[in-house]
Formats: sequence, structure tokens, C-alpha cells
Amino acid sequence: EAVQHARASGAPIIVAINKIDKPDANPTRVLTDLLQHEIVTETHGGDTLSVEVSALKRTGLDKLVETILLQAELLDLKANPDRPAEAAVIESKLDRGRGTVATVLVQKGTLKRGDIVVAGGQWGRIRAITNERGQVLQTAGPSEPVEIMGLEGVPEPGDVLNVVESETRAREVADYRQRARRQRTAGGGSQVRTSLESMMAKFKDSSAKELPVLVKADVQGSAEAIVGSLDKLAHDEVRARVVLSGVGAINESDVQLAKTSGAPVIGFNVRASKEARDLAEREGVEIRYYAIIYDLIDDIKGVMSGMLAPHMRETFLGNAEVLEVFNISKVGKVA
Repeated sequence: EAVQHARASGAPIIVAINKIDKPDANPTRVLTDLLQHEIVTETHGGDTLSVEVSALKRTGLDKLVETILLQAELLDLKANPDRPAEAAVIESKLDRGRGTVATVLVQKGTLKRGDIVVAGGQWGRIRAITNERGQVLQTAGPSEPVEIMGLEGVPEPGDVLNVVESETRAREVADYRQRARRQRTAGGGSQVRTSLESMMAKFKDSSAKELPVLVKADVQGSAEAIVGSLDKLAHDEVRARVVLSGVGAINESDVQLAKTSGAPVIGFNVRASKEARDLAEREGVEIRYYAIIYDLIDDIKGVMSGMLAPHMRETFLGNAEVLEVFNISKVGKVA
């Protein structure tokens, strides 16, 4: 998915192969697998740069920075700092003490404290800007990754953040994007395909059992990863259906929705509020907490395996021919 996104953007690609400190690391295999996506690195005679790194051991990080700077110099990449800012949302989360916190990478212009911004379907006025060391900044220029606070809701990774002139304009843009996103989710967008093949597939899948689940995570990236992993568990007979995936603590609305849809509530690195816990106990809604995504997937996979219909199979151990039947009064007929 990352490769497809990078290719769609049209930007030059630098491949950073992480975790080379592991004993079973095989960077050559990674480069070979990239050939399937038509990405040919310099090792195979192409023009795509690649760097082997280890974030844990901090190996190759200096070389990665040098490679990025070299590529930027060769391509003469420049950004205008004297214009309204445009940034990309890298990650977002709902912090109990600070509210919505989004990590953004400024790409154009200069982001200032007090700017009114729109990010995807969310808007707000920037209350604070901090860098990776937690230092408070007043402005952030091109290529600076910063955390911002002040958005009304949690944007999604990949959303574009733009500075707008007024709160009225920000609300209009955010409301329009939210309506468009709801229409796409409901199936009202252009992605609906009405072909005989899709209809047959729908009828074929109608007999499949569904396991409804409600997912709440600490950050948007984790929620997306969990939903994507659950989608990959789909089987001809059973599949997981995500009723809702969101960011933040589990609240009473989540429990109520889970009760209505008959779904358990999955909390990844988040906890339920006291009101939500009490409501869940009264309504009989199960809340399960996880900190490791593999444990979550294994448990869901186990539940889905139990929903599969049993396969009846006869195993012949041998054959015999009845030669004569004896009628014994105490036992009955004996062959």
C-alpha cells in the first residue's frame, strides 16, 4: 500500500530498509520483492535509491539523511515559505489532557500559531505547535514535522492540512468533506459498481457469517492497521464486520452502538470511561483491552474459526463381509 501511494504521488522514491540489526534480516529479498511493483533500485541497475537502516541501533540514519538531501539538491526541490501553509497529516490521536493532537509535516508555506486550518473533514484554530523535543514553537516552515493542537476532531493520516481565511470558510469546507465521506461510506459515491459479476459476488457472500466488532484505538494509524488486518481474515464462510473504528477512549455511545449491533468492544491502548464500564456491565457488552495487535488478531481469528461450519468426513479403517447372523436371547442378533 505504501508503494502504491508513493507511485501515485509521482514523487521520487527513496527506499529505507529498516530492522537490519535483526539476525534474520534479508535486505536483498526486500529489494527483489520491490521488483514486482516495478521499483528497480540501484542494486539491480535502476535509479531508485535505497538505504539500509536500523531505527533501534541508529544505524544508517546519517546516510539516509544524506541521501534525502542529495536527492533534493539534484531535483532542485524548493518550497515557498511566504504563503499560507499546506501540510500532510502523518498521525493523529485524542489525548485526554490536550485534546486532538495531530502530527503534520509542513510542505509549503509557514504554519503559525493562531492559524485557522482544515484537515480532511476536521477544522480548528491552532492553539499550540511543538517539535519532536516538546519545545513550543510559534511557527513551522517547510519540511518541519510538528505536533499541533486545536483541531475539533481527529483527522486521518494522509489528509492535507490547509490554512483558510476564516472560521466560516473552515466550517463550510469541513462539513462538505464530512458529507462527501459519509456518502462514499454509505455507497452513494462513484465507487458503486453495478455489474452482474459484483451482484453474483454479493449473493454468494450473503450466506457468510459475520462477526461484528467495534474498534477504538489510541491513534488513527493503529485503528486503520487493525481494520485492515481484520479485513484480511475474511473467509468464504465467515468474516469480521467493523461496526465502527475510531480514536480515543471508549465512551457510552460506543457501548450503546455495540449493544445494538451485538458486537464486542475492542480497545487498543485505550481504556473505557467509568460510565462506559458501568453501562457495559448493565447491558452485558464485553470490552476487551489489547496492547499488542497480534494478540488481538489471534483472538478474533480464533472466534471466527469457531464460527466455521464443521466438515463431516468418513474415514474407512477396513471392510468386512457378514457370513452369518446368530440370534442370542440375552444379547440379540450377533453377526
